[in-house]
Amino acid sequence: MGLTKGTITFTRYRIEGNQPDNFPDFLDRQIKLFAFKETVALREKATGWTSLDNVLDTNFEYASYSLGNYVVFSFRIDRAVIPAALLKLKVLEAERRYMAEQKKEKLYREERNNIKESIRRKLLENVAPVPSFYDICWCPSENWLIFGSLAEKITIDFEELFKRSFNLKPFPYTPWDEKKSGATPAPPAEEAPRDTASGALSLPGRDFLTWLWFKSEERNGSIMIPGIGDIELIFLQRLVLESGEGEYSETVVCRGLHADLSEGKTALRKEKKIKEARLRLTVGNDQMEFTFKADRFQFQSLKILADFTEDETTEEEKEGRMLERIYYIERAVTTMEKLFSLFLERRLSPQWEHEEMPKIKTWISH
Repeated sequence: MGLTKGTITFTRYRIEGNQPDNFPDFLDRQIKLFAFKETVALREKATGWTSLDNVLDTNFEYASYSLGNYVVFSFRIDRAVIPAALLKLKVLEAERRYMAEQKKEKLYREERNNIKESIRRKLLENVAPVPSFYDICWCPSENWLIFGSLAEKITIDFEELFKRSFNLKPFPYTPWDEKKSGATPAPPAEEAPRDTASGALSLPGRDFLTWLWFKSEERNGSIMIPGIGDIELIFLQRLVLESGEGEYSETVVCRGLHADLSEGKTALRKEKKIKEARLRLTVGNDQMEFTFKADRFQFQSLKILADFTEDETTEEEKEGRMLERIYYIERAVTTMEKLFSLFLERRLSPQWEHEEMPKIKTWISH
């Protein structure tokens, strides 16, 4: 994800469940109990927590995961991957030998499965697992968490370990979790399909992003948020639009400067919806660029457009930089949430059909 440097990609979660009394002691015990452990056992996958600063530190000495009101650490997952072609070849060779030894002309399904499992385990002995690390920033006092991956398989592994470790349930967050968008209610997060390329869950985010592009061009990038004032939101070089479902879906990718995304409007006229877009957000003196993924309200490659000192020499300087980066993350997320609330308020108002929609249709047609 890049909590310490670089761009930041993350999925946001809301945390549900009751924290136990004396939570700091509970957290310290559980994070160490479920820390990553090296093992000689043959496993295709191993997971656990590590320190953010030092991925080899699974002891979390001196509460190295604590950062102000936040808990920062890493999720490590090791995978031993056997190439499919190699496994198939070795299994065929083993089956041929077995049939010759047993003087058989064919094998039963159970025999084939046993041979395949035996070969898989032998190959695992010579395969070095590949480690991957994903940053985590958890705010227990406000029950939210950001996790440094958008990949479905990785997030599922993270969610399972988090639940086992802390007896708390992490749910991927969208601002329409408990709201309605138009006539289409969003399903509970725990029941929502992972593949949101189609279905009710995807519509609020895509409708919101289409409306946001319209609002961005209505006043040359300036959008007024009640209680905050004007912010600037610019659609940059990339839009992804999609229509249809599954194998019948059609995708259009538009690239170009803000004023040259005419292909995107052509796609809108053909009833495609914006699935993701590269945005530049300016709130006061804070400026960030990121790719916004509408279906799950996710942020990819968030770049902080601010001056940072690259060579911090003290722990205080390192902690200060990380807190500043977390501030920018929260700034981007909360601003997009407020924009969605503004969209939802207007979408559910009587003025939507008579005032807002005619403006949007005129904008799309030009």
